[in-house]
Amino acid sequence: MIKIVVGGQIDKQAIAELAKKIGGDSVSIDVKSDLDAAMAMKSGQYDYYIGACNTGGGGALAMAMALLGSDLCSTVSMPGSIKDESFMLEEIQKGKKAFGFTAQHAEVVVPILIREFIK
Repeated sequence: MIKIVVGGQIDKQAIAELAKKIGGDSVSIDVKSDLDAAMAMKSGQYDYYIGACNTGGGGALAMAMALLGSDLCSTVSMPGSIKDESFMLEEIQKGKKAFGFTAQHAEVVVPILIREFIK
């Protein structure tokens, strides 16, 4: 089972519900504050972090970047721009563990990430 924590500033519960719907019994999803989510990632309690904010990188990933380092974090969407699926898959394959995006893009981004996490 893949353990995912949802942080970020916007729509955490909706993102968690979407992730659970897509991942089903293959995922365990928890919602936490940014700081608690990043600390839990750092301590190895979760496999992946996902979060949303208005910019995709600020409030979505700030604590994760501070605690995990930028080499484990990736912004996969920002206002008016969603990275393509191949970019997201490459970031996961490179070992990135924390992903930020704008809440408006959750319906596109979350399915791609979750499907790749559970492969």
